[in-house]
Amino acid sequence: MKISGEFVFLAVAVFSGCSAGPRLRTARPDDTEMHPHWILQNSGASASLRGISAVSQDVAWASGSDGTCLRTIDGGEHWHASTVPGAAELDFRDVHGVAANTAYLLAAGEDARILKTTDGGAHWETQYVNHRPGAFFDAFAFWDADHGLAFSDPVDGHLLIITTADGGTTWDDVDPVGIPPALPHEAGFAASGTCVVVHGDQEAWIGTGGPVARVFHSTDRGCTWTVATTPVLSGSSARGVFSLAFIDAQHGVAVGGDYQDPGWTVANAARTTDGGATWTLIGGAPPAGYRSAVARVPGVLPATLVAVGPSGSDYSTDGGQTWKRISALGFHAVDFAAPDGAGWAVGAAGRIARYAPAGLTPSGDVTQERAD
Repeated sequence: MKISGEFVFLAVAVFSGCSAGPRLRTARPDDTEMHPHWILQNSGASASLRGISAVSQDVAWASGSDGTCLRTIDGGEHWHASTVPGAAELDFRDVHGVAANTAYLLAAGEDARILKTTDGGAHWETQYVNHRPGAFFDAFAFWDADHGLAFSDPVDGHLLIITTADGGTTWDDVDPVGIPPALPHEAGFAASGTCVVVHGDQEAWIGTGGPVARVFHSTDRGCTWTVATTPVLSGSSARGVFSLAFIDAQHGVAVGGDYQDPGWTVANAARTTDGGATWTLIGGAPPAGYRSAVARVPGVLPATLVAVGPSGSDYSTDGGQTWKRISALGFHAVDFAAPDGAGWAVGAAGRIARYAPAGLTPSGDVTQERAD
């Protein structure tokens, strides 16, 4: 399902002198060391960014509109932005980084394709091109460098799911017999590349929206699936589960809401404690608006989750039951590297920021932000 348009948020920034580190915008300068915050980085791009893949403390990949791909190998001090040759018309809504030189890109939509580089983005090999009428690919996810899956909105009454076991050399359709039927007008969201997530070496989940917000679950690398209804806001093509994150195989969260009403906070997050068989609305304070992406911060106890959307970002330290505001600065996607927990968020107009956990003193200028 295509997510169109951008929500524009104004920020006031002050840049003075030369600084050894990136600069920070935070809503409460005097509070920065006590709460997580974002350190803005110069992406060198102006595209709308919806894909981010954190590989390590130093390496991350990002992607977006106009065939844009970005890479850093020094923790975001420098980002190299480029247009993939022959792909200027494509919208790369998802990216998966394997290492400093190896990554996959997914161009969403009916003209979907999957590309791979093994030389840091100097060259890209087209691995998959959609030729299926009515297909609209939303996202992909990988268990490891060789095993992954991608999915499209329903075709002939079922989600179209493809898998690879050889690093993308071949992609095969999953037999629709093993996929529960889709409901009329049910679809995924190509908003952040995180409406499909994997855990361990076998499990996968897919979130959908439209007439109902549901989560599909596989325990055998995408071969067969079950489905559960969630209480997340639904009832229109702009509503549903936009993103999923799992702390372990049993405990996970789903976030979303209504992307046409980014300030809406009712029924925008749910939790599961049984691997996605059942879902309940969170009982505490919700994220402060529609959220397009959520991710776990690895290596942190208690388990910490971060959710982002065009109206701001939030974090939870109680399994998603209660959320606290990080910032009103808008982002589309967020990701963290295991096991060290380095993370980045990306958004409109080439925005990239590195996550700074509570207790980290920012460097550079600390300025206030506002949302209009």
